[in-house]
This record gives sequence, structure tokens and C-alpha cells, in this order.
Amino acid sequence: MAFATFVCRQAGATQSAKTMFNLNTLTPMKKAMILIAAFAIAVVALGQELTASIKKAEPVKLAAAFNWAATSFDFGQIEKGVAVTHEFTFTNTGTDALIISSVQASCGCTVTEYTKDQIPAGGTGFVKATYNAAKPGVFSKTVTINANTEDAVVLLTIKGEVVE
Repeated sequence: MAFATFVCRQAGATQSAKTMFNLNTLTPMKKAMILIAAFAIAVVALGQELTASIKKAEPVKLAAAFNWAATSFDFGQIEKGVAVTHEFTFTNTGTDALIISSVQASCGCTVTEYTKDQIPAGGTGFVKATYNAAKPGVFSKTVTINANTEDAVVLLTIKGEVVE
């Protein structure tokens, strides 16, 4: 008690430690501030405990994987009115069956075919792109493949120049 009175006198205060910390003499504002501080400390402590107990989720690894021989093909110069075809081939280097859910050409001038059956691990498949060379000029078309692989979307490109 003597130490608390001494500390208060050193700070220039005139009240004793007994009255300084008496809950009956605290103003409503001081009570509110003490309550808010206690609540903030409790929230921080609880938040740290919850954060420490949460484990990070392991990323989901899809076991099917494309390994393409090539993802683009250049036809070079082709004659107008002649349809040209290229077959892209791939191997499933994953451990599960690879399933192609859709193959979409970027325009109506390109028609596609593809392996519709499941490709087992180690198996091979294809995507064929046939371009109808109706207009002269340089072209570049894409074929979009959706499958059950980590990179769910793959783009294949065909290009060339149609001459008369």
C-alpha cells in the first residue's frame, strides 16, 4: 500500500492507490474502456489459438495428365478450297484414366474429332483438326480441350496461309 501511494505521488496524483483502482469510483467511461480492452485481448488470444489449430488443406492433385507430342502445327501454304487435317497425339502420363469432356474449335471453318473413350494411364489418344481453306490469306485457329487434368483447359493451334 505504501508503494502504491508512493507511485501515485511521484506521478503528481493526489489520490491513493486504494481509491484509484476502486470499481465504485470509476467513471462509466473508464469502465467501458477497461471492458473493451479486456474483450479485445480475449478476441486476439482466441483468434491466435484457432489459427494455430487450423491445418492447411493439401492441394488436390489430379492424377490424369496430358503429354502432347506438339500443341501447334503449321500447314504452310495450302490451296484455296482444299481441306487440310492434322492429328495431335498425346500420352496420358498420369496414374488415373484421362477423360476429354469437350473439344471446341474457335470457328466453324475447323472441324474436330477426338478420342471419346477414357484413356488409361500410359495410354495414347488424339485430337484431329480439319481446316476448310475457303478464303485466301493467313489463318491461325485454336482448338480448346477440356479434360480431367490439372490444367483443365488445353489450347492447340493450327496455322498456315491459303493461296489461290
